[in-house]
Amino acid sequence: MPGYATRHEHVAIGDHDYHLRVLADRQQFWDPDGHGERLGISSAQWALFGQLWPAGQLLARAMQDFDIGGKRILELGCGIGLASLVLQRRGADVVASDMHPLAEVFLAYNAALNGLPALHYRHLQWDEPLPELGRFDLIIASDVLYESGHAALLGGVVDRHAQPLAEVLVADPGRGNSSHLNRELAARGFDLEERRCALQPGDQPPHRGRLLHYTRGPLGGQA
Repeated sequence: MPGYATRHEHVAIGDHDYHLRVLADRQQFWDPDGHGERLGISSAQWALFGQLWPAGQLLARAMQDFDIGGKRILELGCGIGLASLVLQRRGADVVASDMHPLAEVFLAYNAALNGLPALHYRHLQWDEPLPELGRFDLIIASDVLYESGHAALLGGVVDRHAQPLAEVLVADPGRGNSSHLNRELAARGFDLEERRCALQPGDQPPHRGRLLHYTRGPLGGQA
């Protein structure tokens, strides 16, 4: 038996009710061989991947209606993988990625729990090149700007893995670091369309949540 506790959550995205195995709480920790520590994941951060975050739900709702036709899609920091599961159900060409040692296990379990085929998953550290991953038409992420330095790391990922004509969509809960990413992607030729929105259905304005939709080239995705 693993040395951590889990529970199940249900969340409605569009017309589908998704069943998700998540960590029981943010105090869970299990790193018997020190793998997470070697990756730079502290005990305080260890459980963050396994939660159902509001920004993750916002990104999943955006993916329910987003134009995915002909696009190869990469999710960064997928965690439990809700947005990628939504895309998988829609038949998208999606690759989920994360650096946490258990992300792939949770993603596979959640795909099976929802009757979906296994997703294509890659372990990805933002500061380490992975040329075999290739390039993507759409890169998505949620709540990845909780430290100011993450914007520069994301800019590097975009350099390595975005097509010349590409989109980046980030669901952000308003942590205050989005301006750093705006500058990073503007320097790489991306235009920004920002939309304030509810992090969860029923939230009342003024909304803290936002969808940051960056485009490079004549693209017409909808957020």
